[in-house]
Amino acid sequence: MSIIELGEIRDEPVSAPPVRRPRAVGRPLHSATVLLLSLVVLAGAAPQPQRTVSVVPASRMATAYLAGDGVFVVDPPTPDGARYLTAYAQPAPTGVGVRRRWQAPLAGTGNYLDVRVERGLVLAMAVNANRLFQTTAFDTATGRQRWQHPGAPQPTPGGVLLVTNGREGGSAAMSGVEPDTGLVLWSVPIPPAASPTYHLTPEGQVDRFVLLQPTGEVQVHDAGTGQLLRSIDTLPGDRSAYQRVQIVDDLLLLVPPGSTRLASFGLAELEPRWTAEVTLVSHVLECGGLLCAVPQTGGLQVLDPATGSVRWSEPGQDVLADVRYGRLLMARPGQGYAVRDAATGQVRTELGAWSLMPVLRPDDPLVGVRRGDDGRMVVAELDLVAGRTRIVDVLPGIAGSCQASLPVLLCQRLDGTTALWRLTQ
Repeated sequence: MSIIELGEIRDEPVSAPPVRRPRAVGRPLHSATVLLLSLVVLAGAAPQPQRTVSVVPASRMATAYLAGDGVFVVDPPTPDGARYLTAYAQPAPTGVGVRRRWQAPLAGTGNYLDVRVERGLVLAMAVNANRLFQTTAFDTATGRQRWQHPGAPQPTPGGVLLVTNGREGGSAAMSGVEPDTGLVLWSVPIPPAASPTYHLTPEGQVDRFVLLQPTGEVQVHDAGTGQLLRSIDTLPGDRSAYQRVQIVDDLLLLVPPGSTRLASFGLAELEPRWTAEVTLVSHVLECGGLLCAVPQTGGLQVLDPATGSVRWSEPGQDVLADVRYGRLLMARPGQGYAVRDAATGQVRTELGAWSLMPVLRPDDPLVGVRRGDDGRMVVAELDLVAGRTRIVDVLPGIAGSCQASLPVLLCQRLDGTTALWRLTQ
């Protein structure tokens, strides 16, 4: 079913109050007349925003995922234990509704957490009661099951899927899987507490993975072949201690025992670069060419990646929510979001209170939602560079569980149905 709805943006209930302008000087009556005529002309010429709403055939207990160019529905188990994955094609901008492509049986055990499209495959990922993952791969066009493996997969530049497989007893393995056949090409064992971490290409693919052994040895492997490229001992003296490792751009960052500092190594050769005093580091992110170190107690410390020196810091409870084009989106408890300049820490603008919506691709626009005074869901694009929010739509009858890849939105409605909105402005 497909419905064309007129947009309801102009009466958005939570928009900012109008700014009072200075009193006109000279000929106020003539100016007001010209302004009124201009507004009438512009209102008549501006296209009215519209949306196409298509109901996704899914039960109230089903879970829908936006992936690739389709919508995938994981049904709850039937009384006899059967379970299904159904693929629907997204309607075209002038389409008449979603169209079912195929339906395939799923394993009845485990909770399904995600459905993704990679390498011509639909990958359905489930986790069992022991928190172990399992991935089932289906042909994108036909729904035929290609293979099933323990673990969670990630793409690599060479086409191999890198699968991280946890096992009973705490041991695990990193494996390279051929996407078409499911053939395991190689496998590298991961001892308990070896802490695998990944280096991503600009396209979001894994080209190297790093294993930090309990003994302090750091091992860098090629993600396409599993080959050990280089290693270094970070705990001389043959001792064991808990450490954490993270990769940001071309740096390997190590949090030594005690979490009182941050040690940096060049990823290519594992040569020591610098050590910075950053207490209780939770994690580190790339932010506009700098390093954003997030302490466990909240706040932020921004470091120079070349020297480790602190450029600026922000104590308190603010949380780094996203980084885009040299701008930081900071969540301020009880105050909503603020945009800061990564280089200086200067607050650029306040965006207000929003809930970030999951987006399909890393480069998709940030989308925020919030409930208006009349109960409708306000959907906005959060533009960190321009420092503003752009109202995309105001949707009635939305319960939540929304996903976005503008101009497409997928949400569950108050009546339990799932629907797909395509903006046609």
